Amino acid sequence: MQYLYDENGKRYLDCFGGIVTVSCGHCHPDIVNAVVEQTKLLQHTTTIYLHHAIVEFAEALTSKMPGNLKWESQYGCTQKCISWWKCRTIGLTGLQTWKYPIPQGEIHHVMNPDPYRGTFGSDAAAYAKEVEEHITYGSSGRVAGFIAETFQGVGGAVELAPGYLKLAYDIVRKAGGVCIADEVQSGFGRTGSHYWGFQTQGVIPDIVTMAKGIGNGLPLGAVVTTPEIASVLAQKIQFNTFGGNPVCSAGGLAVLKVLDKEKRQTHCADVGAHLVERLKSLQEKHEIIGDVRGRGLMLGVELVTDRKEKTPAKAETTELFEKLKDLGVLVGKGGLHGNVFRIKPPMCFSKDDADFLVDSMDYAMSGL
Repeated sequence: MQYLYDENGKRYLDCFGGIVTVSCGHCHPDIVNAVVEQTKLLQHTTTIYLHHAIVEFAEALTSKMPGNLKWESQYGCTQKCISWWKCRTIGLTGLQTWKYPIPQGEIHHVMNPDPYRGTFGSDAAAYAKEVEEHITYGSSGRVAGFIAETFQGVGGAVELAPGYLKLAYDIVRKAGGVCIADEVQSGFGRTGSHYWGFQTQGVIPDIVTMAKGIGNGLPLGAVVTTPEIASVLAQKIQFNTFGGNPVCSAGGLAVLKVLDKEKRQTHCADVGAHLVERLKSLQEKHEIIGDVRGRGLMLGVELVTDRKEKTPAKAETTELFEKLKDLGVLVGKGGLHGNVFRIKPPMCFSKDDADFLVDSMDYAMSGL
C-alpha cells in the first residue's frame, strides 16, 4: 500500500507514489485480483477486436466526467498551440531541463500563473491578459488550442492563480482554440475538494488527458473529449497496437471502483488538511521553508535560503532528500530549480503517516 521494503526488510514510507502513479496503493488486492483474473482469460487483443473490458472501463471513466465530455478521441489541428513556460509535457514543455534542442513546431509559451514565483503573484486577470496579448501580437489571431496542467506537477506542485483557467479558456475559445486540461497528476480525487483538477478552477475543458494514477502503476492513459471533437476520428483511421489492452482496462476499472468504495477523495481532503496544517507549523519553525502549497494529497514544500529573495535552496534540498531517505521517507523533487519537495503519496496515506513525514522533515532540517 503506502509502504515499500528494501532487500534487507527496511520499511520506507512512500510519499511520492511512484511519481504520482500509485493512486490506490502498491499491490492493492482488488486491483491485483482484477489484473490476474483478466490475464488468465485474455492478455492481449487490439482494438480491431473489441473486448468488453475496454467498453466497461470507458463507460465508467466517462461517467466521472462533467458536461459533454463523453468520448475518447484524437483531434487534429494545424495552427498554433499555446502552453506554459513550466509545463511538463515533453513536446510542449518550456522547462529547459526537459527540452531538447530540436524544432518544436508551432508551440508558444505564456507566463506561468504561479502565485508564489509568478510575475503577477495571484493576479489571474494579469496572467490571462498576457495570454490574450500573446494571441493578438504573436499569432494570426487564431490558435488551435491551449493545453495546461490544472495543478502543476513536475513544475513544483503549483496550484494556479484562482480564476485563471476560466479567463484563459474564454480568451482561447474566442480565438477559435480548444481548451485541453492535463489531469495526468491531479485527477481521480487527489486534490480532495474535487475529482478533477480543472473543477478547482470552475471550468469544463474540451479535451482532458489523463494517465499515471488512472492505472495504479499499469501503463495506461486516456483522452476524453466531446462527441463533436470525437467525430473527427471518422475522417481517419485511429489505431494503436496496445490501445484498449484488456488487462490494463480491467485494472483501470478496478482503480475507479476502489476510489469509490474506499471514499478516497474525501480521505484525501481530510488527511491533506491535517498534513498542510502540520507543514505550515513546520514552516514557522524552519526558515528554509519558503512556501507550503496545494490541497488534498497533492502538496508542495518549496525550500529557499532567503525567504525575501526566494533564493532556491538547491544543495540543501538534495541533502534533505537523502536524509529523509535514510530515515525511511521517500519524497519527490520538482520545480525549475529542483528545490520543491513534491508530496503526493498513495491515496491510502494516513494521518499517522503524515505525522511521521513531518516529524522526519523536522528532524532532518534541525540537523542542517
